[in-house]
Amino acid sequence: MNKEISEREKQTVSELRADFDARREARRPLELNWRLNMNFVVGNQFAEISPRGDIEDGGRQYFWQCREVYNHIAPIVETRLAKLSRVKAKVSVRPATAEDDDTAAAETAAKLIAAVTAENGLSELIGEANAWSEVTGTAFYKIVWDKGKGMVLAADGKVREGDVRITVVSPFEIFPENLAVADLDAQPSVIHARVADASEVKRVWGVDAEGQEINVFSFENADVAGGAGYRATVPGVVSRKISDGVVVIEKYELPTAERPDGRLLIAAGGRLVHDGPLPYINGESGRRGYPFARQTCLSNLGSFFGSSVVERIIPVQRAFNAVKNRKHEFMDRIAMGVLAVEDGSVDTDALEEEGLPPGKILVYRPGSTPPVMLNPGSVPSEFGAEEDKLLNEFVMISGVSEVTTYSQVPANVSSGTAISLLLEQDDTRISLTAESLREAVKLIGKHIIRLYKQFAAEERMKRVVGEGGEVEMMAFSAGELSSEDVVFDTVNEIEDTLSARRAMIYDLLKLGLFTDENGGMSARTKTKLLEVLGFGNWEQSRDIDEAHIDKATRENLLLESGSVVPNVMDDHALHIAEHTKLLVSAKCDKSGALKARVEEHIGLHKQLGSLASGVAALQKEMGDVK
Repeated sequence: MNKEISEREKQTVSELRADFDARREARRPLELNWRLNMNFVVGNQFAEISPRGDIEDGGRQYFWQCREVYNHIAPIVETRLAKLSRVKAKVSVRPATAEDDDTAAAETAAKLIAAVTAENGLSELIGEANAWSEVTGTAFYKIVWDKGKGMVLAADGKVREGDVRITVVSPFEIFPENLAVADLDAQPSVIHARVADASEVKRVWGVDAEGQEINVFSFENADVAGGAGYRATVPGVVSRKISDGVVVIEKYELPTAERPDGRLLIAAGGRLVHDGPLPYINGESGRRGYPFARQTCLSNLGSFFGSSVVERIIPVQRAFNAVKNRKHEFMDRIAMGVLAVEDGSVDTDALEEEGLPPGKILVYRPGSTPPVMLNPGSVPSEFGAEEDKLLNEFVMISGVSEVTTYSQVPANVSSGTAISLLLEQDDTRISLTAESLREAVKLIGKHIIRLYKQFAAEERMKRVVGEGGEVEMMAFSAGELSSEDVVFDTVNEIEDTLSARRAMIYDLLKLGLFTDENGGMSARTKTKLLEVLGFGNWEQSRDIDEAHIDKATRENLLLESGSVVPNVMDDHALHIAEHTKLLVSAKCDKSGALKARVEEHIGLHKQLGSLASGVAALQKEMGDVK
């Protein structure tokens, strides 16, 4: 049984609900545009925003009108999503200083971010967020600390150490206080509202709430018609509902002088289930902030929500559908013909039902004029010209050329340079969206580090990928996460394609920049070139080289804590090259002991290499003597 609700709780819930309703009403024009965009992407392209504030079907003016849809928006969105999928979620962390402790802390933080993002399936989440961003203009990531994740601490399995959880939040669920403030962190408060099952509300907060059929986009009871203007009259995405739903409202308020730790209010099923400070120290300089990261398709000046390419293309898509349908109506008139008959001369009902099939015997009244076919003319050339203009407008507005949309080269383009320029222009137009995605991923990395700094006070273990690509267990605690400077360790993947990288390497090979003074190329260089070219273990002969490089990399890690004796079977040239990289690094500059161990190890490799060369030369000489 639920406790009796106090008057103070009733007032707080009432104020929270009134604030939510006011923000929803202020955001309704944007929400209608999002729903219209979604309808156009899935093919409901005769939908329109009605004067009463709803998405409705435009209807036919005449029963004979063609209403086919020639969807060019969907392939444009799919092409942009395919390009954005090339943006990798791999980031690195720069150390706060050049000290060894800070360098080690940065490496720990980078491994931790990679492990957490892999556990949460960030690549799939980015794909989902990209879809929301491309269609509506904005998407959000929610980064929280989930006490139900992580390793089990109690025998009953109910107590866990907790871990980071990342989810994607649609723009329909986010309600800022001021729609004119673009910066998320500058919003005084943000409401995250969602529709949850009544069973979830009971399980999480112990509240017996009566579930209703609720539209997940409008948060209105699905039985409501008129009034609020949210009745879904167009089939498709706008009619998504939850049959046993309860509206859960979370209101996040930034710290103020009165509340230095901010405030978080959660209401579900008419009950106030939480009232306390902001739970996460995830802002800059150790401040509490919002657990969200925002991603936009295109920034909108003076607006919290971004704009979508779909919104810009809708007028062109409407015009294109109209031209194609009118053109086909004209062609139907030519094919079917228009028959003129004198009143009362024939049975018009039978003629209308059967038409004029071949071999038909047409009986008409004696003395009347026989039926005649009117001259339908020909399809005006303006239809074809307008169709071509609209196709060009699709390319101009969306920034996606026919090279990528239709997977074919334009008929009037034959130069390879011109094709490369077209592809580069496509990449330039989408780079703004890709940059917003990259900033969101970097912010997610900062949130991960800050959450672990707050909640991972005791030492814990995490499965990570080591330097040599091997999976290992890493022990760490909050004190080791001193750096939050998250950066991308690669260039923009949108522009750096595999084909472009290969072309550049081929040009450098022709210039001889990878060969030594004798014109030869070392085994290590060949292995690296094959890796960069995307062939990996393409040649079996390169497997042994990669194995030696991996072994040398592991030895570098061991040298940081003690001496390592080389193996006589090592490829000494590859090992020396890999150890030399460590010798000239900042680690050896800061640690004289490490530098001495590395120099000693390289010296042993040189001795063994000289010995092996001498033995080979002696064997060759003895063979020549024989």
